[in-house]
Amino acid sequence: MQQTHWGESSNELLHQFGAEAMRLRPALDFGDTYADVVLQGQTLGGVPIIAFFQMDKATTGLKRIQLERPRHGVNPPAYRAVVAALHAAYGKPDEICAVPVRPDGGYQAAGEELWLRGDQVITAIFRDTTLQAFEGCLFGPTAGPCGLTGQLLVRIDPAHGNPAPDPCSLELHRGRPNPAGP
Repeated sequence: MQQTHWGESSNELLHQFGAEAMRLRPALDFGDTYADVVLQGQTLGGVPIIAFFQMDKATTGLKRIQLERPRHGVNPPAYRAVVAALHAAYGKPDEICAVPVRPDGGYQAAGEELWLRGDQVITAIFRDTTLQAFEGCLFGPTAGPCGLTGQLLVRIDPAHGNPAPDPCSLELHRGRPNPAGP
């Protein structure tokens, strides 16, 4: 994926990756972006992931790459393997955050590591659902997830352009004060 360039089109990505790439119809909506091209069968740290090429809705060019572990395989060992691979590739992260379990965070505990390298921002995010996240489900946790589930994501963004909201706003910052308060 190192041969990708910010702003390139879906058709350019399909041509570049050939049979490895798959066109999604309809595209997946990610808020400010959509993904109509994915790469399946990728790995990071030996962990299978799917690469979503997120295209800017305004320009239709590549805005972000999101690597995601399928939900059924999200667990702490997978996160540790992915983060170990990122540490080997990028060194020590520039920021490490931990999200406590709180109602305003959807009762999800989370960990996040962020690297600023050249013209890229690489963010590894692990979200884990607690039993409180089942509040409001008709039959509780025995019926299976009805709300939030665990996630393992790696996002690669350009360092320039419109900055995303602070992903650590609900988190306990290690090594610096938390601007969101206690």
